[in-house]
Amino acid sequence: MDYPTTREEAKKTGSKYYFTGQPCKHGHIALRKTKGSCVECLKVEWAENTVKRAEYFKQYNKSKAGQEAKRDYYEKNKDVVKLKAMTRPNEQRQQYRKAWKETHPEEVKANNKHRRDKHKKATPIWLTAEQKNQIKQMYIDAMIATKITNTPYVVDHIIPLRGESVCGLHVPWNLQIMSRAENLKKSNKLLDTPKE
Repeated sequence: MDYPTTREEAKKTGSKYYFTGQPCKHGHIALRKTKGSCVECLKVEWAENTVKRAEYFKQYNKSKAGQEAKRDYYEKNKDVVKLKAMTRPNEQRQQYRKAWKETHPEEVKANNKHRRDKHKKATPIWLTAEQKNQIKQMYIDAMIATKITNTPYVVDHIIPLRGESVCGLHVPWNLQIMSRAENLKKSNKLLDTPKE
């Protein structure tokens, strides 16, 4: 495509760009905007602004005001936030979880300890070795299902360990394998089970 060679000519013809064939003040030989500057200069400026904007929000998100704003948004839009999280590609969710764990090691440690303690308290002392092995196998099966389907699967307590109205036990007959998405929907609610 032939472009006007001067800004004046571009204005007269109504062209958005013109091309002089000469370097701009930063050395770019490129199209120039009729209402603006060299397009290569603009690309550099946009890239710099993107970095500055990302750095600004990175710092803001760490600030007290940023944390409070995120909490307020989450409280007002829980369903939307959860739906977006569940519809993200599996790889993206894994990257997010990995990044979060790397930046929150103490919280990860506390969460893991809390989960172990919760399971330990809910595990009856009268469970047999075979029953304990059945529990381990459930977790192994969930990991295998995750690898085969590339969809996260977890071991869920049918009657939640900390339910709204009743608390279950960490025993083989109270466990089931389900997708993480289904598990998030279920949360700590006791779902109706079909009668036999």
